[in-house]
Amino acid sequence: MTHPRLRSDLAGITLQNPVWLAAGTAAYGDELDGVMHLEALGGLVTKAVSLEPRAGAPAPRVAEFPGGMINAIGLANPGVEEVRAAHLPWLHQHLKQARVLVNVVGRAVDDFAKVVARLNDADGKQGFELNVSCPNVKAGGLEFGADPVALAEVVRLARAETALPIFVKLSPTLSNIAGAAETALAAGANGITVVNTWPGLVIDVERKKPALGFGTGGVSGPGLLPIGVLATWKVWKATGAPVIGVGGVSSANDVLQYIIAGAAAVGIGTAALRNPRLPARIVKDLGTWCDHHRVDLLTLRGSLEWPS
Repeated sequence: MTHPRLRSDLAGITLQNPVWLAAGTAAYGDELDGVMHLEALGGLVTKAVSLEPRAGAPAPRVAEFPGGMINAIGLANPGVEEVRAAHLPWLHQHLKQARVLVNVVGRAVDDFAKVVARLNDADGKQGFELNVSCPNVKAGGLEFGADPVALAEVVRLARAETALPIFVKLSPTLSNIAGAAETALAAGANGITVVNTWPGLVIDVERKKPALGFGTGGVSGPGLLPIGVLATWKVWKATGAPVIGVGGVSSANDVLQYIIAGAAAVGIGTAALRNPRLPARIVKDLGTWCDHHRVDLLTLRGSLEWPS
């Protein structure tokens, strides 16, 4: 049953609660069928979708360390045609309350728009999330999000292909993440997702080699929480736009931090992989907290009181 105090709005998308599964951790929903009660959540962001299928990075792709997890999946995915033919129809059939954003990746500026155009008229989603943390192959590998011109063009071209909400996912390594958010919004984005994983290296000391087959990877887990919360606050303070906060969430308290910092929705990643029942428990704990404090989550958004 939907808890009335948990309702939220995400760029016009009505949410029964703000708890989402972050991109890459929910696959395309069907893999979690029977493992997790997806309909108890606010929504999910799909695994990356590119124009062509991608094999991804060499194994091993995931390694744990005391502070969390590091991964290098390499944006492996079956490509836009299979997602359109098989995965979005499954989501449309099985999810009635939980909302869906399709995570989109590309190797060149116009790849994002081509994926959006191919999926725009397909059922099973309410919007798109553009992962601009991936490298622009045609520009020497610089992240799209780190180049204001490329970032604006990615969003502008994608915007021309859909009227649905577009969220732009930014890297925590950006020197001016609020400025990048402003660039994306000015080009037509409806909201911002922060943050992606943080680059890192874990070494297998016995082999004197990286723990991951690719070498480096993206760090996630509890240590990313304050980084994501700060990025959320910076973007919210600068823009007032809808924000999806992601990074290090493993409890209702973590979700509340993001919301107070300005998030309209909060993504869970690593913690959900470790315990698939945790997201639904967090939703329940949020309801209990709101009842105890007699407050609606909507009134908490962006309510951080900065020290004077």
